[in-house]
Order: sequence, then structure tokens, then C-alpha cells
Amino acid sequence: MCGIAGFAASSVLGPDERHRASVMRDVLVHRGPDGAGLWADDHAALAHRRLSIVDLAGGHQPLSNEDASIWVTFNGEIYNHRDVRAELEASGHQYRTRSDTETIVHAYEQWGDACVQHFRGMFAFALWDAPRRRLLLVRDRLGVKPLYWARVGDRVLFASEIKAILESGLVTPKANAAVLSEVLATRYTSGTETLFE
Repeated sequence: MCGIAGFAASSVLGPDERHRASVMRDVLVHRGPDGAGLWADDHAALAHRRLSIVDLAGGHQPLSNEDASIWVTFNGEIYNHRDVRAELEASGHQYRTRSDTETIVHAYEQWGDACVQHFRGMFAFALWDAPRRRLLLVRDRLGVKPLYWARVGDRVLFASEIKAILESGLVTPKANAAVLSEVLATRYTSGTETLFE
């Protein structure tokens, strides 16, 4: 289990945004006690708490492609990453690590959004395509790995847990009364609603 958090905005981020992303990341320390990473540019910040499982030495995140134009923060495991890696290397992609995380950035370079169709596993990731100023948020088909998001003005925030979004200071916690009866009856919410508005 790892923790991911961050945000992207169409406007230029302010000077305090790296700190905001760090605070969001560090409230998830229980999800990843083995390391912490942060990357930011003028429009996005990606943060990561790491639980080391695959490529203990080289799997630090956020991780980029060769020219640092595409960045990813990832929670989970791509079970078939060795097979996908072989296909990508045959197409000319060069790896720096043995991590399944790196397969995500190269697969996105090769197939765009369709990269997800090549992955088998349990995962949630945020990928920032810097030249296109585009954030791609992805969760595995069954939702094994959590991914929450919120929109505030021109900014999209994301995290493995809602408390990291709340920790940003940009979202005021407010109960979602529409799902209260469902939470009391089943102890969870179905669909896209949460206990927070």
C-alpha cells in the first residue's frame, strides 16, 4: 500500500503549493512509511508516500519518462508489467528501473489513454503530461486501490484518502446528507458519492 496525492490547475501555482502538496502527502504516512517524494512544476504537484515492494532501490516516486515531460505517482501493482515492458522495449523505450511504475509512463507515451487497457492489476495513479498540461487520473476496474478527487475552482485535487484532500486547506469538510442513510445501513457508499460533499 502506498499513498498518492496532489493537484493540477490551469492557472500558475503559487509559491506555497509545494508545501501544500507535502502536507497532503504526509498525512498519508501510514500508507507508505518507506519514503516520501514530491515533484511540482508551474501547473501541477504530485506527491507520494512509498511502501517498498517492487524495485526497492530504484522505484522512488514520483517518476518520469526519459525527458521528464511525463510524471506519475502510483499506488498498487501492475501484475503483467514484465510482459508490457518487453513490448515497450521492443518499440524502443528505454528503462532506468525495474519498477512497474516506469511501465506506466512508457505505456502512456506509446498508447496514450489506452495504456490502461494493457494493465492487469490493482492500481490507482495520477499522470501529469506536462507539454499538454493534462492530468490523467486512473483507478483499476474494480476499484481495489482508492482514488478520490475534488474540484476547487480551476484546480483538481486527488488523493488515496479523503483526509489528504481535506488537509490541502482548499476544501471545507461538509457532510453529504444525501448518502447518510446508505452509510448507516451499509457502512459504505456505492457509486461516486462519499460521506463528504
